[in-house]
Amino acid sequence: MPTHRFNKGPNRFSPKTRSGPRPHAGGSPHFRKQGFNSRGGRPAQKRGQPAPFSDISKFINKAVTTEVTEVFNPEHKFTDFQIDARLKTNIVSKGYTLPTPIQDKAIPHVLRGEDVVGIANTGTGKTAAFLVPLVNKILATPGNRVLVMVPTRELALQINDELKGFAKGLGIYGTVCVGGANINPQMSELRRKPAFVIGTPGRLKDLLERRALNLGDFRTAVLDEADRMLDMGFINDMRNILSLLPNPRHTLFFSATLSPEIEKLIGEFLRTPTRISVKTQETSSTIDQDIVRIPRGADKLDVLHDLLITPGFDKVLIFGRTKHGIERLSKQLVVRGIKSESIHGNKSQGQRVRALDLFKKDRVQVLCATDVAARGLDINGVSHVINYDLPNTHDDYVHRIGRTGRAGKRGKALTFISS
Repeated sequence: MPTHRFNKGPNRFSPKTRSGPRPHAGGSPHFRKQGFNSRGGRPAQKRGQPAPFSDISKFINKAVTTEVTEVFNPEHKFTDFQIDARLKTNIVSKGYTLPTPIQDKAIPHVLRGEDVVGIANTGTGKTAAFLVPLVNKILATPGNRVLVMVPTRELALQINDELKGFAKGLGIYGTVCVGGANINPQMSELRRKPAFVIGTPGRLKDLLERRALNLGDFRTAVLDEADRMLDMGFINDMRNILSLLPNPRHTLFFSATLSPEIEKLIGEFLRTPTRISVKTQETSSTIDQDIVRIPRGADKLDVLHDLLITPGFDKVLIFGRTKHGIERLSKQLVVRGIKSESIHGNKSQGQRVRALDLFKKDRVQVLCATDVAARGLDINGVSHVINYDLPNTHDDYVHRIGRTGRAGKRGKALTFISS
C-alpha cells in the first residue's frame, strides 16, 4: 500500500499514485494560472454540454483563523418570541437556545404576517426561520394550511423531519409530496388535510392535475431555495402553482441569490415584502479549499483511494457529474474496502433515504452524490467534500463545498484537476 506524503502547511495534499508521477495539489501560482491541460486549455466538452466552472483560483482558499472574530449577537432568544408555550417547549427540547441571524431577523416579521424575502447562505437555519412562526400560526388559527415548495425530495424530507420536532404533541403534521415515490399514498395522506404540504414542483403539479390537491384553503406559501428551483427549470410550475393560491395570502421566499426571474416572481406574488439579507460571503471562512492535480497517465480512482485511507477523512461527501458515474464510483470504492453509498436520480426514495441515514449515522465513510440529489442536504460533521468531477458553475461549486464547515466547524474541500 502506498504511503502518503504531505507538504508543509494546511491542506497541501500530495498523495502518491500507483501509476504516473505524484499529483500536485495546493495553491501555487503554477496551478492558479494554468488551465486544465498541459496547453492551458479547458478539457474538451461534448457538444450541447455546458463547460464546467473552470476558474482554478476559486478552488484555492485557505481558511484563516484569526484571534479576533466577529460574533453575532442575536436580538432575541427563542424564549423571547411571542409564540405558544408548547412550541417553546419543543424548541428547547431540540436544543435551540439562540437563533441564527436569519432566524433572529425573519421570525418576528413572519409572526406579524408579513411577506418576507430571505437571502442567506445555505446551512444558516432557514428551515426553522419559517417553521417556527408558521407552526405558531396554525396553533393560533386552526385550519390554516401551509404549502412549502422545494427543489428536491431530500430537502422536502429534511423539512418534514424538522417539522416533526417542532410540532411534537401539537396535532400538527405534514405530508411530503415528491417524485420518485408512489403517488397513491401521497394522495391518501392529502385527503386527511395535513397542515403542511411539502413538495417538489413537478409532483405538486401532478397532484393538482389529478385533483388530489386543492389549494383553495392554503393561505400560506413558502418557496425554499427558490433560486435552485429556477435553475432546475421549474419557473413555470412555480408560477402556475402560486397563481392557484387564494388572495390574500402570506408568502415567504428563501433563496441564496436573487436573479431577475426571481425578482419578477416576487413582484407578481408578494405584497410589499420585508427583505432580509444575512448573506455574508460566498464560501464559509471555515472551509479550507484546495486542488488535487491528477497528472497525465495517473489513475484518478487510485488518487481518491489514497486520500480516503488517510487519517482524518472520516466523513466524506464526493460529488460527480452523472448518475451512472456516481453509482459506478461508489461500487468501485466498496470493492476497494471503503464503505460507500450513493444518492442520485435513479435511486428510489427509499434507497436515497437509507443511504443518507447510513452516512448521517457514520455507518459508511463516503457518500457519492450528484448535484441535484444533494441539494439542501444538512449533514453534521462532514470532514471533506471532494469534487471528483468539476462543477458546471460557480454556484454549483459553492453549494457543493457548503456541505462541510457547517455550524462553525472546520471543513476541507478538494477539487480534482486533470492534466
